[in-house]
Amino acid sequence: MATPRPADGYKLISENRRATMRYTVDEVIEVGIVLTGAEVKSLRAGKMELGDTYAMVLNGQLTLINAYIAPYKFATGAKPEEKRARRLLAHRTEIDRIDGKISQKGFTLIALKAYFKGAKVKIELGLAHAKDGADRRQEIKRREGDREARAAIKRRMH
Repeated sequence: MATPRPADGYKLISENRRATMRYTVDEVIEVGIVLTGAEVKSLRAGKMELGDTYAMVLNGQLTLINAYIAPYKFATGAKPEEKRARRLLAHRTEIDRIDGKISQKGFTLIALKAYFKGAKVKIELGLAHAKDGADRRQEIKRREGDREARAAIKRRMH
């Protein structure tokens, strides 16, 4: 029997949590991805890692690099490489616009999330630039302040 799908058709596969720590995301883009059947089955089981995954324009096509998809253990035939470059699907005008922004100094295209939207696998890419040391320290201070404020409120409530 098939696994039940969520009512809204959205099911998160993998999320790159470190991306927001290392980068400041300026723009978010949703694209499709070209996969084999065994890779889709593996994704249904949640076997994907987006740790150091990024995208770039190669030969006029948007390509996802370093995305790890575990091999599906029941697959027959040729098993695709786990970290192979995978083609992403977007409109030509969007690819050209992204390519222009990536070519600017300091910008990169990182994978933020992978999810099912209905029966299709979608990748959420972020057009981002790396945070410098001062930005990271400032972010850590802000989080610590928020944590201390929550703890103080909790103490006052009890």
